[in-house]
Amino acid sequence: MAAQTQYEELARQLSAVGAVKREVARIMPTECSAGSAAVLALLERHGDMRMSNLSELLAVDMSVTSRYAAHLAERGWIDRSPDPADKRSRILHLTAEGRAMIAELSRRSAELLAERLSDWTDDEVSQLIRLMTRLRASFGDTRTTTHQHAPQAAPSRTTRTPAQAT
Repeated sequence: MAAQTQYEELARQLSAVGAVKREVARIMPTECSAGSAAVLALLERHGDMRMSNLSELLAVDMSVTSRYAAHLAERGWIDRSPDPADKRSRILHLTAEGRAMIAELSRRSAELLAERLSDWTDDEVSQLIRLMTRLRASFGDTRTTTHQHAPQAAPSRTTRTPAQAT
């Protein structure tokens, strides 16, 4: 087990990751907030899903998810349709415009990371990805969980593995 001083330094380093996130946010289109980008990325990764599943993946209240969905629908990036199994629930689908936006977000992020990490080896980048995925899984990050693409009548059981990060 690591020493107390190592955990203290890790806490400082994790706190400083906020600066990286802020720089990534600065290169994003103004009409696409970090929350909106997260929703688009989750829909791309996991496919169509109920609002309740999205709330779980985002680890936010359903009212927050509803606001994100409304924002994205207004811009034409997602469609919301009634769930055939439960007409009170909505299924979220990425539109062609949403797929184009997620491609643009991905391109911008990848370019920034490639520029800033240009002196890193491929192995170092892979190691960082692996360790960050493992760290998130250790904290029970639900985004490391694979969800069914099709809506489920009842909650499905999922398993978490470090290789399934978003």
